[in-house]
Amino acid sequence: MKKIILFVSVALLSFGIEAQIKTPQPSPSSKIEQVVGLTDVTVEYSRPSMKGRSIFGNLVPYDKLWRTGANKNTQITFSDDVKIGDAELKKGTYAIFTNPGKESWEVIFYSDANNWGTPREWDDSKVAAKVKVKSNTLPFNVETFTIMFSDFTMDSAHLNFVWEKTEAAVKINVPAKEKAAASIETVMAGPSANDHYQAAVFYKDTEDYAKAKQHIEKAVAGRADAFWYHRQHSLILAKTGDKAGAIKAAKTSLELAEKAKNADYVKLNKDSLAEWGAK
Repeated sequence: MKKIILFVSVALLSFGIEAQIKTPQPSPSSKIEQVVGLTDVTVEYSRPSMKGRSIFGNLVPYDKLWRTGANKNTQITFSDDVKIGDAELKKGTYAIFTNPGKESWEVIFYSDANNWGTPREWDDSKVAAKVKVKSNTLPFNVETFTIMFSDFTMDSAHLNFVWEKTEAAVKINVPAKEKAAASIETVMAGPSANDHYQAAVFYKDTEDYAKAKQHIEKAVAGRADAFWYHRQHSLILAKTGDKAGAIKAAKTSLELAEKAKNADYVKLNKDSLAEWGAK
């Protein structure tokens, strides 16, 4: 009985510790995932609302650094290097800070994105890009602070900040033309050695050894230094009954694996050569 009471008491205590009250947040978090050209752009931020308050020039003072939202830093992540104004911005994650003015905003991309609010000590060396943009007056109120993308082209888009009757936007240029050209060249050049290697392994595993042999020979021709290619070549040839060819391929794989100091492939090849009666 005492054990049961103790168990129940511990369970109730654990429940009390782990239980958390959940209520709607005054500035809910939001995440935008947007493809611009061929670049993935993600924005994560918290969205405060007006709630009858005067925003710019009051709640958000003019010409003073603002976290550009609420709670944790507003963050933006780029999958490629991009261009903001005249500045080249490396791929990665940045905090977005702004200095809202009456007629223009200064938008800052800051390399330290792990602050809560604005940094306690501002470090100019962490300013990855800074651009000044004109702000516009809207004919209506936007109740909740909003970040969105607009004005898409093949290789650019605008990142818009909208709240109250104010809108400001910064242009982001992405390397879509360069990436598209590289993709075209790759496809036009035909399958890579690795594509043939992957196909060969698939056909070997599905016991279509004729097709596996065709692909592995193209893979080996495209990359003769890959000991793992020659290893698969030997296994495929063995399956087709070409023991002499399998031994030759295994010896090549063994030699390359020894040069690469890959003990696993050295052993695999030695075991196969012994199994096939190589001399």
